[in-house]
Amino acid sequence: MELGVMVRFVDENIESKFRQVNEFGFESCQLDCWHSELMTPDNAEKIRECCEKYSVHISTFWCGWSGPAVWDFYEGPLTLGIVPAEYRFERMKELMHGSDFAKLLGVKNMATHAGFLPEVPAGEQYHAIVAALKNVAGYVKNNGQYFLFETGQETPVTLRRTIEDVGTGNLGINLDPANLIMYGKANPTDALDAFGKYVRDVHAKDGCYPTDGRHLGKEMPLGQGKVNFPKFIDKLRSVGYDGTLTIEREISGERQINDIKDAKKLLEGLI
Repeated sequence: MELGVMVRFVDENIESKFRQVNEFGFESCQLDCWHSELMTPDNAEKIRECCEKYSVHISTFWCGWSGPAVWDFYEGPLTLGIVPAEYRFERMKELMHGSDFAKLLGVKNMATHAGFLPEVPAGEQYHAIVAALKNVAGYVKNNGQYFLFETGQETPVTLRRTIEDVGTGNLGINLDPANLIMYGKANPTDALDAFGKYVRDVHAKDGCYPTDGRHLGKEMPLGQGKVNFPKFIDKLRSVGYDGTLTIEREISGERQINDIKDAKKLLEGLI
């Protein structure tokens, strides 16, 4: 396994982010972008030049989408991903645009949050979402890429069922172990029994279980939450995963930098 770090693409001043990746001692990153207007050929060329200049490769392009996004248990199912019907078509187009951008970057994995996938497969909503995912995943496949579901908003068996029902052959998982805990959906180590063979990238992030029925659990510095990283990494190896562990710390400022450095040191001792 190798270690990487998340890079947020929020404006055209992207070179400083890749310089920082290199200064931290990483050779890999996931590139995260929620702004379709930034996904241009010129910016793709600029990012490729940064990758070459700073000896960094992108393991996965993480594609966001427009519109409301509320990260809780009440409004989350109504606003996130392509689950809400009122945002679905526009977000499908944005994900296809993201796939085209990833192709310009030469990146084979594209990930996103699809939303709170329905637990009950018999309903009309589930079948409509599967049809939408087939459309997007088929487009991604034509670009020679894998479409990755980031974990968290559904149970492992629901995610596996959705992958099987979409069935385009280019589907995988961007496994965020903290999300599974913070959404109260699963122990991430045990979840690998259900979907381990589909994992193509992994976030190294930590968190705690929810303490009420409305809000997600709290994200924590790596090693201070409920993810048992020694057991988690051992289980990843046992299911054949030998890819990237991408450190993600969803805060900002000096604390974020220090937590990333601490996480790198901890993980280096485990891999």
